[in-house]
Amino acid sequence: MKHHLDTLGSCTLVGAGPGDPDLLTLKAVKAIHAATVLFVDDLVNDAILGYARPDARIVHVGKRGGCKSTPQAFIEKLMITAVREGETVVRLKGGDPFIFGRGGEEVEHLREAGIECTVVNGITAGLAAVTSLGVPLTHRDHAQGVVFVTGHAKTGAGAAEDPTDWRALAATAHDARLTLVIYMGVAGAGHIQAELLHSLPGATPVAVIQHASLPHQRHIVTTLARLQAGIAEAGLASPSVIVVGDVLQGLAAAQLPAGRFGT
Repeated sequence: MKHHLDTLGSCTLVGAGPGDPDLLTLKAVKAIHAATVLFVDDLVNDAILGYARPDARIVHVGKRGGCKSTPQAFIEKLMITAVREGETVVRLKGGDPFIFGRGGEEVEHLREAGIECTVVNGITAGLAAVTSLGVPLTHRDHAQGVVFVTGHAKTGAGAAEDPTDWRALAATAHDARLTLVIYMGVAGAGHIQAELLHSLPGATPVAVIQHASLPHQRHIVTTLARLQAGIAEAGLASPSVIVVGDVLQGLAAAQLPAGRFGT
């Protein structure tokens, strides 16, 4: 695809949603179809790329926790170079670009390079996960708010061992009646469980949803006291979302007595 090097292109960060292509926004579909180059994250459903132009260049820049991935700085360099070459760039990210998608970092680096970026929101996995179970994140009787938090600690020189104060978060969730939605928390579920139990009752209902919104979605409904055991028994792994809170009471009451994951 030929471009004039003196014509600056454009860049759009697009949320691809939790996986189901039908959950894309119309604005996302339009942006994908207009792109000449797409930089695609690892968890983006291949079916979504069917909306791209036949002549679009698709570059997979996978980033998945615990696996070999493309360095973030290199992805940003590729994006900047493509825009400077006049390309219509779409950075396609799973879920929402601004919820644990490093969208904020990318926008900052693009601005430093003199490039303004448009952002198209996507349905984040935490929302899709509970919706798939017919459960709300907030409820006038059970939860006055919701907290989205990552269970994956930042690594590298100078990084704290556990940047999230789970005990303080649990106390706040208990006192303020909040639902906790934990992304990337399966690997550290034992530690998270132990810390949350300092302020939340062991009987607090919990759901763990893997591959939210996709045909092969799996989930368990259990209690905080059995979180790690339930995950191990069910063989759940990443990508999964852990939801903690009383909004799950109705679902737990319907499933736990007859299920293998109850107390």
